[in-house]
Amino acid sequence: MRFPKRRRHAAVEEDASEMSARFRNPFVHELKFTLLQKIKIGLMTVTLLPFRLFLAAFWMLLAWPFAFVATVGRADNTVEPVSWRWLVDLALKAIMRAMWFSGGFHWVRVKGQPALPSEAPILTLAPHSSYFDAIPVTMTMASIVMKAESKDIPVWGTLIKFIRPVFVSRSDPDSRRKTVEEIKRRACSGGEWPQIMIFPEGTCTNRSCLITFKPGAFIPGVPVQPVVLRYLNEMDTISWTWRGPGAFKILWLTLCQLNNRLEIEYLPTYTPSEEEKSDPALFATNVRRLMAKALDTPITDYSFEDCQLAMVQGPLRLPGNTCLLEFARLARRLGLKAGLSDEVLQEQGGRARKLWGDKLGLADFAQCINLPVTNMLQDMFDMFDEHGTGQVDIREYVIALSMVYRPFKGLDTIKLGFRMYEAEEAGGVTEEDLSVVLRSTLGLTDLETSRMFTVLDSAHRGRITFEEFEQFVERCPDFVDRYLLSSGSSQPSCPVITPPPVSSNGFCTDFSPHDQQHSHTNNHTPTDNKKVN
Repeated sequence: MRFPKRRRHAAVEEDASEMSARFRNPFVHELKFTLLQKIKIGLMTVTLLPFRLFLAAFWMLLAWPFAFVATVGRADNTVEPVSWRWLVDLALKAIMRAMWFSGGFHWVRVKGQPALPSEAPILTLAPHSSYFDAIPVTMTMASIVMKAESKDIPVWGTLIKFIRPVFVSRSDPDSRRKTVEEIKRRACSGGEWPQIMIFPEGTCTNRSCLITFKPGAFIPGVPVQPVVLRYLNEMDTISWTWRGPGAFKILWLTLCQLNNRLEIEYLPTYTPSEEEKSDPALFATNVRRLMAKALDTPITDYSFEDCQLAMVQGPLRLPGNTCLLEFARLARRLGLKAGLSDEVLQEQGGRARKLWGDKLGLADFAQCINLPVTNMLQDMFDMFDEHGTGQVDIREYVIALSMVYRPFKGLDTIKLGFRMYEAEEAGGVTEEDLSVVLRSTLGLTDLETSRMFTVLDSAHRGRITFEEFEQFVERCPDFVDRYLLSSGSSQPSCPVITPPPVSSNGFCTDFSPHDQQHSHTNNHTPTDNKKVN
């Protein structure tokens, strides 16, 4: 399995050679420290860290009574006229700024001119990479979209309620629609309500690119002001991704930095055209492109849903350089996951087995999965055409589709692979077949499986069964690192990473209605039991 040819349909909109050098998996963040850096962190941990934690707690507790008094008796669905509460607003801004200062954010540079609520009722912020992205929220006291459960958190919940957030309830199936309606109501109030800050990516990334924007912020069709964030420290202790340091480790490492630099830039207000007002996805795409240009950062069609692959744990935890993230993007855009189920995958596996290794050209491949030939389908085809022969084995496609559909059931995908490759008369799979199954499952190329196969095939039959493989995984859960990657034989087949129902790891929840997500739907069930002519 390999990365597709970028000349046809780039996932990242820039020159292919530049993209290969710069692009990283946006849902993975790896920190590596030199010996000197480790010594510095150790010293800061026993000296500066306790002092900063004490001050941060002090400032937050000091802010609580101000927020509590200001929220007593205040209605949630109406905005009160300007009153004494603006004094509380100023006090809280000062207190929260002191809290961030005590945490090492000594100077926060602000560029550009913030728009008035009447000019841009919605602020779109990106990239979203950490809970430290709350800094611009506390500096402006703008409203945000948050999970309803947040308001019940002691101290923090009171501070949250002061900024009049729009709450999304997990228990209410109609909550997303209500949230969009509430945002529309506030956005069309002529500036009476505070501005709403929204992180349209819907989840945290490592800031290597801008992923797909959710359309929720753009459904009201009102002018928005894009705001870009830049963390300028040489060592990135800020990013909080699905695979990487956890929330507490990020807090520890960041507070151990002597100074943390943040730049907030307000871009000119973006007024949507009539076409963009009627098409929130187009509106979101154009705003994202504008923000990416300001950041000098590539954009990619990877989305919040794709981050599930980065959450996989256990024996079949995917390597950082897996091509399955790109395959998942293409599968989502082509509508291949719509209507997919375990039963459909088993049916596809049975049909692929009957082809028994017959190679398919692009037209046959398209007919087999019931899709027209397009540039995007060509990209997917290229991923399995490793040798550039113009032919692929449909079984590899079924394995990859199974893995991206059910990433937390890797052994079920392996079992499906064994079923498609094992010979009925002999039983089990050969070393070559095992290599193909594992390459397609992990999204890698040129895996060296001989050492592992020798251990598995203790009877020297030249074949192993799925039961034998399953028992081996139970005995050696780290087999991927120990047997497949440790020798360095598996070279990255996708752009290299230098150096887990899913909910967002950002502090602002996604609220975009499901029917507003842009997708193509197709019937993807293979249409014949034999090779298509």
